[in-house]
Amino acid sequence: MQLVRDRGVGRLEWSVLDWNDLAIDFYKSIGARILEEWRICRIAGDSISQLADGT
Repeated sequence: MQLVRDRGVGRLEWSVLDWNDLAIDFYKSIGARILEEWRICRIAGDSISQLADGT
């Protein structure tokens, strides 16, 4: 964290699964704010091709 601070980084973000209560509790204990309203969206495989083709 000293390196992060020394480089002037404004924030750190990472992902955690919603069922991982131990991790969530730990992250909260170190000052992290859990952004409940955000969700990860992913497109993969055939969906990428379909999107590229406009179908």
